[in-house]
Amino acid sequence: MLQSKSFVKKTKGGKVVKVVREHYLRDDIYCGASICKTCDSSVARLSLDASTILVLDTNIDLLENSAIDEVVVLSVVLEEVKNKNLSVYNRLRTLCSNLQRKFFVFSNEHHKETYVKAMVNESPNDRNDRAIRVATQWYQKHLGSAVQVLLITNDRENKRKANEEGISAETVESYVKSLGQPELLDLLAQPASEDMVIDSVEDIRPSKRKVVYSEHKPMSEITTGLHRGIYHQGKLRVNRYNPFEAYVGSESIGDEIVIHGRTNMNRAFDGDIVAVELLPQDQWHAEKSRIADEEDEEDESVHLAPSSTDDAPRNTNVQGSSADATPSRPSGCVVGVIKRNWHSYCGSLEPMPMPAGSGGIANALFVSKDRRIPKIRIQTRQLGNLLDKRIVVAVDSWDRLSRYPSGHYVQTIGEIGDRETETEVVLIENDINSKPFSSQVLACLPPLPWSVSPEHLSDPNREDLRHLQVFSVDPPGCRDIDDALHCTLLPNGNFAVGVHIADVTNFVHPGTPLDDEASQRGTSVYLVERRIDMLPKPLTEDICSLRSDVERLAFSVIWEMTPQADIISSRFTKSIIKSCAAMSYVEAQARMDDSRLVDPLTTDLRNMNSLAKIMRQRRIDRGALTLASAEVKFQIDTETHDPLDIGMYQIREANQMVEEFMLAANVSVAEKVLKHFPFCSLLRRHPTPTKEMLEPLLRTAAAVGLNLDVSSSKALADSLDRAVGNDPYFNKLIRILATRCMSQAVYFCSGDLSPPEYLHYGLAAPLYTHFTSPIRRYADVVVHRLLAASIGISKLPEIFQDRPQLTSIADNLNYRHRNAQMAGRASVELHTLIYFRKRPTDTEARIVKIRSNGFIVFVPKYVFYSPYFGFW
Repeated sequence: MLQSKSFVKKTKGGKVVKVVREHYLRDDIYCGASICKTCDSSVARLSLDASTILVLDTNIDLLENSAIDEVVVLSVVLEEVKNKNLSVYNRLRTLCSNLQRKFFVFSNEHHKETYVKAMVNESPNDRNDRAIRVATQWYQKHLGSAVQVLLITNDRENKRKANEEGISAETVESYVKSLGQPELLDLLAQPASEDMVIDSVEDIRPSKRKVVYSEHKPMSEITTGLHRGIYHQGKLRVNRYNPFEAYVGSESIGDEIVIHGRTNMNRAFDGDIVAVELLPQDQWHAEKSRIADEEDEEDESVHLAPSSTDDAPRNTNVQGSSADATPSRPSGCVVGVIKRNWHSYCGSLEPMPMPAGSGGIANALFVSKDRRIPKIRIQTRQLGNLLDKRIVVAVDSWDRLSRYPSGHYVQTIGEIGDRETETEVVLIENDINSKPFSSQVLACLPPLPWSVSPEHLSDPNREDLRHLQVFSVDPPGCRDIDDALHCTLLPNGNFAVGVHIADVTNFVHPGTPLDDEASQRGTSVYLVERRIDMLPKPLTEDICSLRSDVERLAFSVIWEMTPQADIISSRFTKSIIKSCAAMSYVEAQARMDDSRLVDPLTTDLRNMNSLAKIMRQRRIDRGALTLASAEVKFQIDTETHDPLDIGMYQIREANQMVEEFMLAANVSVAEKVLKHFPFCSLLRRHPTPTKEMLEPLLRTAAAVGLNLDVSSSKALADSLDRAVGNDPYFNKLIRILATRCMSQAVYFCSGDLSPPEYLHYGLAAPLYTHFTSPIRRYADVVVHRLLAASIGISKLPEIFQDRPQLTSIADNLNYRHRNAQMAGRASVELHTLIYFRKRPTDTEARIVKIRSNGFIVFVPKYVFYSPYFGFW
């Protein structure tokens, strides 16, 4: 049965268009209950002896507890959660795919008896609530009196209407109380308004409620204000060194707006999309030249003192220090939160006195490990067990009458300071899925041992390249080898050069549980002491890994190149290879440097390195940036996994050689897929930085007498080359600072932007994508499918016809890629801390930023930054 859904949307050009989409309804969608006599029992997930089946529309933290089972998750609820919070959505998806739990996802939006059309003047939220009630009622009618179907909702109006319609409905709290497990009550979201106001550890008193923050403007007023230029929209970024200072990048004024103090932040969290009103210009000032420490939380209370009037002051005038050397910048205050970025936070508790007659319920302030997050007040029945633990807390609300947001306990991680505990904190804070792969995912893998079959050898779409001298060069100990190279001298004096990439898509097919899991994970995550794979280990370390002396399937890019590294021709083919050597960077470099070695493999390495040097110089001449980051290597104890040594990672010519050919392959593939699929290719861009983004770099350079030209990437690259001082680390520090002033490179769908916006600024490349690491990046899997279709050896999967879905995939990849980077950095910081905890060390450092009460240093030997308090 076919329905049509229509809606209006605003295009990037500002036009409003009506979009009509087909919506298919079916009558063969099963209920998932084993007790059902009419549906296919092979897909059932709910128990045969279940007396009650729950339909929930709220509280993921409660669902994750094993006491809650026999749950139907409606597709309308899944979609609503996805739109609100991608992190929570991914947790819910993981929960539903866990075969140990009795959860069933019911596609109520595609079932002809449960799909509901929006009525005239009905809000999307009201329509979704009605859809939940209709689905619950259908379940009860479908299953009959043998089982009770219970709707669990905290929406009063939804519960009232459910009861009027004869549907059994309860609030989450009342249902949990009926289970007789009081500790589960800690997992419940706190209501937005409390009878008790808790503003400090010393201050627990009955509510004589006073206004602390300004009321947020209604969305209608914000929308009007944005159109008229009265308000400015952007993402709030809280200063990592001073959580009482934040910035909102505004396209409308072409500059960042500085937000000083929690009062002016007005209950906004780091990452929230907010509406900001500029303060009068006489209240603009420079960034506060101060590193906030723990005592500043109490100092901030001066600015947060409750007002005796009906409204709190929004424009507290916090003047900058007289020591500030920077000019005043546009300053403002938050007038509304357009989209929340709340998620679960890791940290520990500050105890608070337990009031008499509290019934064992204690109030406590949660302090996040992320200094940018304000303290969160929670209630708990297990305070004594939590005081020395790392725990997870979720935010529920932030009343304008309370200094702190309200939240609830989610889970205990472990002892504070324990390495495993703190590593788990890193994973949770960055929304990294480290759970084992499900049995459905593992069922998609071919049986081991795996080898190339006669069918592969006879495949007309796959070329046999086993005769080529193929080799790989990777970090030491690398087991997930997804790229290999070859370089053959041709009779005409040119070279046949190949980049061979593991053919992951031969095993990861669209629409399978394996593909869905890889799509959600997005990327492998590399921590100091372990790797969290995007794909199961049998694929990453055996079946796909291009190990030496074994035949493997590959996707190859092969060029004919002149000795001057000019590309004469390019071709793309699926292939079979047999690597003759899997070398580390150190081993490859040693071969190239040893003049006594003249064997064929060493000769190929030297030829490739010669070509790579020419290619690299050509890129630099075009304006590619040679930036820098603080890269660290650890020596790890194989038994305890504690760090034994720490130092700077050394980049060799062998590293640069491999990098150069990977970049060239990515560019060649980008050109190929875009030519064939101009509107649905997955590409990667690096936006040109604005002058405002580069301001900290320019300010720092000017302070030491350097004049950097940032008019183009070529000008900046040349300026950085000239930025050489007496200090051997000076140039590296300037390049690190330049790196930090850049925006992130991002994935995007080619149909979403115009060609001039495809530019990769850092590489000075008009076109770029990711093709060379499909074992560890899902973006490369997508691009492999595009390339296979472009050379005519497979059909393009249907998802490429759905541009909004492609955009959603790109957004998730960007989110996952950034989180993986942040987790890697946090792991380095954690292991650096563990290393020095037992090894007090004197070493030299470089001051990179001075504040009024301290400075920030870079320690070259150990490659880390650290704030130092109390300098003066």
